[in-house]
Amino acid sequence: MTIDTTQSSPRLAADIGGTFTDVVLEIDERRVTSKVLTTPQAPEQGVLTGIENVLKQAGMSHTDISLFIHGTTLATNALIEKKGAKTAFITTRGFRDTIEIGKESRFDQYDINLVKPEAIVPRELRLTVHERIAVNGEEVVPLELGDIKQIGSALRDQGVESVAIGLMHSYANPANENAIEAALRSELPDLYISKSSEICPEIREYERFVTTCANAYVQPIIASYLTRLREQLDSLGMACPMLLMTSGGGLTTLEAARRMPIRLVESGPAGGAILAAHIGRESANPDLLSFDMGGTTAKVCLIDDNQPMKSRSFEVARTKRFMKGSGMPVRIPVIEMVEIGAGGGSIASIDTTRRIQVGPESAASEPGPACYGRGGRRPTVTDADLTLGKIDARLFAGGSISLDPGKAAEAIASSISEQLGVDAATGALGICEIVEENMANAARVHAIERGRDITARAMIAFGGAAPLHAARLAEKLNVGKVIIPPSAGVGSAVGFLRAPISYEVVRSLMQKLSRFDAELVNGQFADMIAEATAIVCSAAPKSDLIIQRSAHVRYSGQGHEIEVDLPNRDLCTDDAKLIKRGFETRYRQLYGRVIPHADVEILSWTSTVTAAGPNEPHKIRIEVPPADAPMEKINTARLFDARLNTFVDAPIFWRFAMPANRTVSGPAIIAENETSTIVTSSFNAHVDTAGCIVLQVRETAGDNNA
Repeated sequence: MTIDTTQSSPRLAADIGGTFTDVVLEIDERRVTSKVLTTPQAPEQGVLTGIENVLKQAGMSHTDISLFIHGTTLATNALIEKKGAKTAFITTRGFRDTIEIGKESRFDQYDINLVKPEAIVPRELRLTVHERIAVNGEEVVPLELGDIKQIGSALRDQGVESVAIGLMHSYANPANENAIEAALRSELPDLYISKSSEICPEIREYERFVTTCANAYVQPIIASYLTRLREQLDSLGMACPMLLMTSGGGLTTLEAARRMPIRLVESGPAGGAILAAHIGRESANPDLLSFDMGGTTAKVCLIDDNQPMKSRSFEVARTKRFMKGSGMPVRIPVIEMVEIGAGGGSIASIDTTRRIQVGPESAASEPGPACYGRGGRRPTVTDADLTLGKIDARLFAGGSISLDPGKAAEAIASSISEQLGVDAATGALGICEIVEENMANAARVHAIERGRDITARAMIAFGGAAPLHAARLAEKLNVGKVIIPPSAGVGSAVGFLRAPISYEVVRSLMQKLSRFDAELVNGQFADMIAEATAIVCSAAPKSDLIIQRSAHVRYSGQGHEIEVDLPNRDLCTDDAKLIKRGFETRYRQLYGRVIPHADVEILSWTSTVTAAGPNEPHKIRIEVPPADAPMEKINTARLFDARLNTFVDAPIFWRFAMPANRTVSGPAIIAENETSTIVTSSFNAHVDTAGCIVLQVRETAGDNNA
């Protein structure tokens, strides 16, 4: 099916989060949004309800939609909660325990009660075959096909749903993995099969095996969910193309997502980073701090020159939330983010040292925060926000969810305030300050580790909870400018509609620059580009293609690589000098020096194919009253301002009634259906002509590092 790229073609996006499912419809110059509670037992129901809501508001039907873009946390949740399919792992004899041994290191040297990440495939389901491929792809030990027959019988007897195949050095020669797959499919045609030579064809067997196992573990769940959703949309007449958001910031096809669902991990936050970069371009702010806070988690991303920072690795299901090495390492293209604390549904408690602890446990959508009145009894960040006057109970989620301030105060009092001997408001303040200080500290560390100055950036805040906390977080980080884009409460879904149709392929092929074989590299690039092009063109068959190439380069013997951009053409022998110059330039930028006379080697190669044009976003027109229009507050709230350390009578303004560039001095609240923006006493705020709320630090505010 071809994507309709005209401005009048209606496009939908849906983002499933841990607490809320967000749906956005864009048509002509309009945007219609809906925020509904996520339905964990049947996630497609929340999506369908949200779609129904926006179509009703727009006066349209399912048959009018030209494109549907979807992102989901289902793969992430299945890995975190260990609720995936029954999975087996087939590997080379002698390597069955690689996914458990890992790197033989302790992520916390001094924790005597350290809990290592649990392998998602139990040892009895790790099966081996007699074979061996060398690092150069040559066959050392032939594959014994007789082993496969025994394995097939064992899989059938054990009721295994999905299999991961990961053989030593299969990235250099996938023949044996392909043979095992063919033999298993003839025996067990309904079996889900993931091959490491397809999922992660890169050197380093631990990460490659874990990534392949993770893909196999979630594939039956995600493939089944996507099939159900597609069938239900078809039954409603919504037969438009359906694309999936990936963790790397691109869009892929439904078939590719079913085959490699591991690439959907972190798809929601990736959409938010795409939105932040888009807002940065429109507002002439190239260097940004993206702040995304929803109902379950909060994340930050550094954006340089309107490009989100990217990575080739990601850890999921950490046993210690912020401790590197405590989770499963997944090798996929991903927009680099750091999880920096809690979301609105994160639960607060008192630990053994009588300190307030917030998260990582979340009330999610069921039962939800205490103030939802759905059975939740423990206090959450949302309960604290409501108690401090940050949320108008009548406007929350557009009035679709009624909030009970009494239940919020009661939960905070029983679990926090009474144990500390303070009133409910002080307990609520403690919850918010802990959350915001944790977020600020993690953001500082993230920026310092990457050599970035966080104070020189504007902050783009989105997600249902981010505008409530952005100003206070900016005070702690000494950030002077905060931008809240239109439809911030459903920001990730809006970002989906601005993401390119794109696919990235990475493969390992060791090359020393002193013996550079350009012909061999060009052959590999041809295969990689063909693979990516097939996926992109199946989604956007009539588009022009943008092809980007890069190499992952290091000094011989080093353990980490630096990505170096390559020209978009076939390489020649003389390009070894060009690659070395690019590598040394980046190396000097990072480490302040180069190593003379050291040999340089390339470990892996990357090719990204992007469709030029098919997913151009709608030019949404936000109606902003002229500067000379009257501006009146719609109400007054008793708001606690942490910098003033007291409750104040803060005026509430309706976002869409604020005249362009008319200044509001904090403390104040700017309300809308999906969220509210808190303007603290350190900031002035105005709505610009593009409809963004801009918070600018007052010159008299002094040092905001509170």
